[in-house]
Amino acid sequence: MSSDLPESTVPAAEAAEPAAPVAAAVEKACSPEVAEATEAARDVAAELKALFPALFTGRPKPVKLRIQADIQERAPGRFSKAQLSAFLRRHTGSTGYLVALTQAKTRFDLDGQPAGELSEEHLAAAKDELTRRRGLKQEREQLEQQQRRNRGQLLWDFERTTLTEANFCVLKGVVPEELPGLLELARKERAEAPPAPPREARRDDRRPPRPRPAQPRR
Repeated sequence: MSSDLPESTVPAAEAAEPAAPVAAAVEKACSPEVAEATEAARDVAAELKALFPALFTGRPKPVKLRIQADIQERAPGRFSKAQLSAFLRRHTGSTGYLVALTQAKTRFDLDGQPAGELSEEHLAAAKDELTRRRGLKQEREQLEQQQRRNRGQLLWDFERTTLTEANFCVLKGVVPEELPGLLELARKERAEAPPAPPREARRDDRRPPRPRPAQPRR
């Protein structure tokens, strides 16, 4: 989602560029320049909270359109245009902010006062983005659960196999160098898992209760 999709608080010319390929994005994220920019963004956020606590502290509030110009007017020379653009992209793109956007009725100015209604277009965009993020989170959780089950099965098979480690890796399609790490993680996950109910208890849970024999009449 582009930074100004749900909000339009940042002019289109200042919107973030399209995402780079994954490998390039990872390399860029690890660069000293990005680390320095992230630290600078934290500093800007801290200053804005101190200058305008009614808007930037506590639960997120939908910000007034063109809030960047208001900040420059109220705190001239304090922040550069690039600093505020980066902060607002980060701030208005957070999940907490999008949730607040779907629950609010108005936007708010630097003093925390209502400053314009939310458009249906922005509300719809925020809801769509939240739905997309929930879907990605669910897919990620399902993938992690499946990988955990796979590691558990790998450990179970390894502890019972009569094959050599090399042949076991060939059978399971595992790179030999990765096997120790997978087994160690599986052992840790097994130790952290809650204890399973006794086998008899599980069988009894599936068995319907027996009817009590009728008592003879006296």
